[in-house]
Amino acid sequence: MIERLKELIPEFDLIEDCELRDKCLSTWQAAMQEGGWVPDDLAAMPFTLLIDPCPASFIDHVRAVTLSAVRIAEVFAEVYGDQVPVNMDYLLAGGLLHDVGKLLEYEKLENGATVQTLAGQLLRHPFTGMELAARFGLPVEVQHIIAAHAGEGDKVNRTTEATLVNHADFASFHSIQRLRNRKPLAS
Repeated sequence: MIERLKELIPEFDLIEDCELRDKCLSTWQAAMQEGGWVPDDLAAMPFTLLIDPCPASFIDHVRAVTLSAVRIAEVFAEVYGDQVPVNMDYLLAGGLLHDVGKLLEYEKLENGATVQTLAGQLLRHPFTGMELAARFGLPVEVQHIIAAHAGEGDKVNRTTEATLVNHADFASFHSIQRLRNRKPLAS
């Protein structure tokens, strides 16, 4: 399961701290097992149920958010130098784990449809994702990124890493949502 997951999401190998990488992979593995998912399911699962039909898979979204946040951090380093420090390993871990709670929030029905579970309606993925990360001993800075990446995090003071993942996540969501709605920008 882990090797297939790493094939689908090669960005795990960008995390330099081996212990942090292993904790991220263990968190994903537990979420898949508890949610009844296998890695290849996630390559077909929609990343959101709010866009129907959703043209981007869960795997594609996780990769796009992670890589977008990393690219922004790279630009910050190029332009600002060390004035805006970013912990790249925490950023990568947070990006890779930001939606891991959806593996408990969503379930696949026998007809192949993905729906929200009752638990997902009561405890959205930022909460369940943070709990999974805490269970596997991920640093509080990574837990913070997961908890603060969605609207639930609007009441907290986000770290730079959490801000980058939050904005990358919403850039992905809103761009795809706009494509699906096909609304013109101006008349």
